[in-house]
Amino acid sequence: MSAVTSSLTADQLALSQVTLDFAAEHLAPHAVAWDQDKHFPLDVLGKAAGLGLGGVYVREGSGGSGLSRADGVLIFEALATGCPSIAGYLSIHNMVAWMIDHYGDAAQRARRLPGLLTLDEPASYCLTEPGAGSDAAALRTRAVPDSDGGYVLTGVKQFISGAGASCLYLVMARTGGEGPGGISAFLVERDDPGLSFGPNEKKMGWNAQPTRQVILDGVRIPAGRRLGAEGEGFRIAMNGLNGGRLGIAACSLGGAQSALERSLTHLADREAFGARLLDAQALQFRLADMATELSAARALLHQAAQALDRGDAQAPQLCAMAKRFATDTGYSVADRALQLHGGYGYLAEYGIEKIVRDLRVHQILEGTNEIMRLIVARGLTGAAR
Repeated sequence: MSAVTSSLTADQLALSQVTLDFAAEHLAPHAVAWDQDKHFPLDVLGKAAGLGLGGVYVREGSGGSGLSRADGVLIFEALATGCPSIAGYLSIHNMVAWMIDHYGDAAQRARRLPGLLTLDEPASYCLTEPGAGSDAAALRTRAVPDSDGGYVLTGVKQFISGAGASCLYLVMARTGGEGPGGISAFLVERDDPGLSFGPNEKKMGWNAQPTRQVILDGVRIPAGRRLGAEGEGFRIAMNGLNGGRLGIAACSLGGAQSALERSLTHLADREAFGARLLDAQALQFRLADMATELSAARALLHQAAQALDRGDAQAPQLCAMAKRFATDTGYSVADRALQLHGGYGYLAEYGIEKIVRDLRVHQILEGTNEIMRLIVARGLTGAAR
């Protein structure tokens, strides 16, 4: 038992086991087919909501599960053992739900949260643009006040997970001047006139969920759809991403843990030169390294989650560290698991190559790992001045 696992409470162990059981029953048996058919299983998302996974961080008083970030990383790691793509989407949806619960007014919470919690109205997060990826403060989507006191939104968002299938879009748009202080957050509905979507992107992985452009062509929304005050959008976006990075890091560990466990089974079943592959010391050492690295990444992830829960000033840097280290480690472990499977690892039916493809994008989304290094470096050099 790892140090992290042994430090969990009985409730956390039970939470992890329930989610692992859900992933084994509802996600893992279908993951390869969903990937090949590019099928987004909205019905399964509804079943996840039945376990409270539509509002993991939403306060109990708002109808949510009221769980901590430390609880959440257990949930998303467990879900990703079944399918990293679906677990990743649920992490994003929960990021939006938390932002509405945390920054929304009473009317917004009453209107939006019920559908989010049941996943009858899944949500997407719209920050990245074709010309503003890592430099999120350079976004060009605009929200111009109209004569009725509302706003008219115009612009394009890029690489939006769940686009077209999601019912609600949390959109960052510019209401003021250049830089982060001119950005505000808005809630856009799928049926709003002027909202459309680009074609589903052909991707390396994450094929079990759609990724499309979100195109806003004069989308008119009332003032009550602004989340928070004007100019607060960038702060809202970044605070949301601290938790989102933990979720994606956890998904990387879950996918990689599944790949490691599949490798153990495969090596136990295969023989070469008259002996089980699992008995070869060279391969045992590879497995030992993979397990050690996953445990180290998991410990850092839990440290970051606990820091975010207690409002530690170092939490943003720790979240960036955990996201960088866990996603790099997860991809590396999954890639080595494929190698341990030999030619079988390259075949789709074994599911390993899907895990490798799914985990690769985790090093890019929710802020690239280069940006994670920048966040950590700024924290270090700022503290040294």
